[in-house]
Amino acid sequence: MFHALRDPARLRLLVLLSQGERCVTELVGFEQAKLGSISARLKVLHAARLVKRRREAKHVFYALADEHVLTLLQSVLTHAAEHPEAASS
Repeated sequence: MFHALRDPARLRLLVLLSQGERCVTELVGFEQAKLGSISARLKVLHAARLVKRRREAKHVFYALADEHVLTLLQSVLTHAAEHPEAASS
């Protein structure tokens, strides 16, 4: 789980998903990244059980797996903001 959280791009996806369920194509637009990159990041997050997915016709939607993920994400972001010097060490 922490391996999945260590990548800033995956964290950005979790922040977007903390605002509600999103279609993969929406996430591609927000991140200005290629579909393959977003899909690979989502695959890691899904394997770590941080996100859940559902299919609706040709569209795949992702959301945070549960409220515990939101709490974990908030804690990670708060901790990072309190200790910016740790990021440069």
